[in-house]
Amino acid sequence: MTMYVLYESSSGYALFNVHGIDEIGQNVEAVQSSVSDFTRFGQIVKLTAFHPPQTAQDALNQINSVSEGFMSEELRSFLELNLPKVKEGEEPKFSLGVSDPKLASCISEAMKIPCQSNEFVQELLRGVRQHFDRFNIDFKPLDLEKSQLGLARSYSRAKVKSNVNREEHMVTHSISLLDTLDKEINSFAVRVREWYSWHFPELDKIVNDTYMYARVSMIIEDKSKLSEEHVPMLAEVLGGDEDKAREVVVAGQASFGQGDPVDMINAQTFAQRLIDLIDYRKNLYDYLVDRVNDIAPNLAALVGEMVAGRLISRAGSLRNLATFPSSKLQVLGAERALSRALRTGGKTPKHGLIFHSSFIGRASRRNKGRIARCLAAKCSIAARVDYFGDNSSTDFGEKLRGQVEERLDSLHNLYVMEEVLEDDVIADDASEEEIDEE
Repeated sequence: MTMYVLYESSSGYALFNVHGIDEIGQNVEAVQSSVSDFTRFGQIVKLTAFHPPQTAQDALNQINSVSEGFMSEELRSFLELNLPKVKEGEEPKFSLGVSDPKLASCISEAMKIPCQSNEFVQELLRGVRQHFDRFNIDFKPLDLEKSQLGLARSYSRAKVKSNVNREEHMVTHSISLLDTLDKEINSFAVRVREWYSWHFPELDKIVNDTYMYARVSMIIEDKSKLSEEHVPMLAEVLGGDEDKAREVVVAGQASFGQGDPVDMINAQTFAQRLIDLIDYRKNLYDYLVDRVNDIAPNLAALVGEMVAGRLISRAGSLRNLATFPSSKLQVLGAERALSRALRTGGKTPKHGLIFHSSFIGRASRRNKGRIARCLAAKCSIAARVDYFGDNSSTDFGEKLRGQVEERLDSLHNLYVMEEVLEDDVIADDASEEEIDEE
């Protein structure tokens, strides 16, 4: 049986006829041994036809079709023109080797041509790729390299441009980095307090905020030099609280802490690192808020930017989140607890990442599951509006938030009425007992 090989390159489509297939069979080792020598390889593979693209855009369209496993009309015309004609009702007496199995399946279904994509075909195409410029094709010097470079740039640019989830990737990376920064900041804050407390232990009880503590330590440096001149600077760092600033000065003047000057330099350097890290964390949070508001404004208006960002990050993209049913969105982030409950027959979790929403925190313990179901349903609607809708306003999100607020109030009122009814029942029972005793 005759065999042809289709080669898709940046310069166009090429069709090769494999000679001597009956002698060597589909022997991979025989092809591998002949690839390095074009004289031997040229006796096995002969160029049958070549079709260059008309324009650079045409070349990009063709390579996009090939990468997606789709046979374009131009490729179909090229194969119909250059492959042997097959009469209706007869079996083809040739086969076509294609590098991509998906494209081979598409050609086989559309043209009823037996296609194969195996190791033997791959080795043949490897040799064609290696010696492509030596076949009888009218190439000018460096034409092949230029076409490859130009098509590679156009293809990469188109793929990056067509990535609809590129903004969601920024949200995912920002969420992950924020979690990492929170862990590092907490660890660094403990170290800063422990290190500087050797010099000024009383400051730890006066200033509780980590950021303020680090900035105050940078202003104080050596506690023995504290005076009334430091009060305005300390008050500015402490949010304008002059009383607390004077308390720091008084405590520093009476402190029993000790410290070596070299230790102080290292403590100050580490405190500055912590301040820079906290400042960067604030900037990253502001960036995340802006990104989430651009991507999912209604979802952000409903549950807040952080919860919306975590939902998108956990789902993988806004598109995935929009296609999730509300029941899956409700337990998103609690998959391990759900799997364990189903395996052991225990209670299933009522909420996952949406637990961080203020609605769940404001609900009573007995109503958390109900509010979680309601909130998950509204989040599902908001995500679909953000992904499939054309409007970038927050009107839907604010309306959905109002509905969840109404649901929360109604459940609270219902809970209060149930308590009143229970109290009335208890009071009636007590009165009946008193009557029976009389």
